[in-house]
Amino acid sequence: MNAVTSATPHLSAATASIIPTKLAHFVIRAKRFDEMLTWYRTVFHARTVLANDMIAFLTYDDEHHRMAFLNAAHLPAPTGLQTGIDHIAFTYGSLSDLLHNYERLKKLGITPFWCINHGPTTSMYYRDPDGNGIEHQVDNFATLKECSEFFEGPIFAANPIGVDYDPDVLLDQLRHGVPVSELIKLGAAAVAPHKQFDTSALFPRPA
Repeated sequence: MNAVTSATPHLSAATASIIPTKLAHFVIRAKRFDEMLTWYRTVFHARTVLANDMIAFLTYDDEHHRMAFLNAAHLPAPTGLQTGIDHIAFTYGSLSDLLHNYERLKKLGITPFWCINHGPTTSMYYRDPDGNGIEHQVDNFATLKECSEFFEGPIFAANPIGVDYDPDVLLDQLRHGVPVSELIKLGAAAVAPHKQFDTSALFPRPA
């Protein structure tokens, strides 16, 4: 049993500070196995390390694998509103990278269902063929200290979700030379209230 209890021995300072060095990979039980592989290869420019009828390993960098997929076509598909992991997030190097990748994917028919500036990040949320949430984001602050201060400040406390934005407008503004420092501000390229994403579709309020 891994639960921490009052009977757990006291840990030394050195032992208590042991944490992972990185988030290595994730594994998905894929209902639509072949479609999922195609989608992730396309979205992440991922290459196949190994694939057979049972399992596939993909990576987009020097890591031996960043994602793996188990062929679970025989298992029931999630309903979409159950407990569990909500989404997995990937950080891009710049707002330009985020927006130009959005443009690339849009030409291939892959579009986000939600684009929002959370304050700490400018984010786009996609759904893979099995309905899993995948976030593409860029950090809005240059340093961890600035980001932490925002998290602990009054603006985030008043609105921890953020402000929706139109990615096409944001991309057009970027191309016309609007500084990134302006484009990552809350309210940049904001959409009309009736076009905003209904977050209750993600996490309905308890009855």
